[in-house]
Amino acid sequence: MKVLILGAGVVGVCTAWYLSRAGHEVCVLDRQPAAGMETSFANGGQISVSHAEPWANPHTPLRALAWMWREDSPLLFRLRRDAALLDWALRFLRECSPRRTRANTRQIVSLALYSRRQLQALRAELPLAYDQLERGILHLYTDRRDFAAALGAAAMMRGHGCDRRPLSVDECVAVEPALASARPLLVGADFTAADESGDAHRFTQQLAEHCAAAGVVFRYGVTVAALRTAGGRVQCVLAGGEQHQADAYVAALGSYTPLLLRPLGLRLPVYPAKGYSATVPLAVDSVAPTVSLIDDAHRIVFSRLGQRLRIAGTAEFNGYDTALNPVRCQALMARARQLFPDLRPAGEIEFWAGLRPATPSNVPLVGRSPIANLYLNTGHGTLGWTMACGSGAALADIISGRSPEPPFHFL
Repeated sequence: MKVLILGAGVVGVCTAWYLSRAGHEVCVLDRQPAAGMETSFANGGQISVSHAEPWANPHTPLRALAWMWREDSPLLFRLRRDAALLDWALRFLRECSPRRTRANTRQIVSLALYSRRQLQALRAELPLAYDQLERGILHLYTDRRDFAAALGAAAMMRGHGCDRRPLSVDECVAVEPALASARPLLVGADFTAADESGDAHRFTQQLAEHCAAAGVVFRYGVTVAALRTAGGRVQCVLAGGEQHQADAYVAALGSYTPLLLRPLGLRLPVYPAKGYSATVPLAVDSVAPTVSLIDDAHRIVFSRLGQRLRIAGTAEFNGYDTALNPVRCQALMARARQLFPDLRPAGEIEFWAGLRPATPSNVPLVGRSPIANLYLNTGHGTLGWTMACGSGAALADIISGRSPEPPFHFL
């Protein structure tokens, strides 16, 4: 078939690769001048199956209320007249029950494990170099109640096949010696040795080059304006002043997917969760981590990308605003200096903000939409890089008429 993919982020490009491998004729449209220029550009850099516990869990509502008036809080809901946000927030609260949290975690872990295997197989097949490290991911805890709750979450994930193991403070510092100065702050950790890290932007651009060499057509600088439907099927896409036709269409526009599909009567429970990052060029004498880290209390991750350190995280629900808030930018650096007082930048720190497409459950929307030849690959939240290869491979199977491998509730 001829398949038209809308969006050239890491999810869209991975989908293009696996569809092309399955023998389809693939074209990708994106408004940016190159692949991976929006949400995939400067994210946390983690392949983090271990980070699968959804934001919607029994501990979150009270914390969110306590954080609401803090400009630098890990999770910030801006009070605004926004019907989409209100609807999303009510759905989010419904997902916070223990039963729903367990079910959603099982779904996320299943797809994330499959995706990690697909990434490893892809890396064995293609000459990809994106500052990848296979040194695991270390969760840090600085609050004893948080650590106690994490022990239960880790046990649940081990039951689903993610080997997330608790560590003492001494074991934590042994895994990442750069934390030695922060030892008094720590109360424990857990470690997932099979998790990875790497630069999603570099990966996306390199995979796009391999896609193009395999015959995938990329049309950059083309803004998708609308989809035209008739008889329960998409007839064409209006983009760049032209009509683009295909046999099947994939919507992989991240947070912007709901805006495109709403005129068709499809109301996707996806809302933009604005995340921040700081990319620090490291001086030779910097004491910085090489193991990828998750600071649970502050919802911040640290990933080593060659001679750079990516510090990323937090979530701000403020519509489609991507402006940098200096308070939230500086909060990232303040926490980094607490944990790594000997961190020495070698140049200017680059701050960035992007919109993660979040569902209330954190479970992405992957599969066939109610419109027969329209497929969805969106809603991955903070785990787009983690789930990209698996989502793309599974959706290629679905479009090709095959049953996807992972036990996941595909649409």
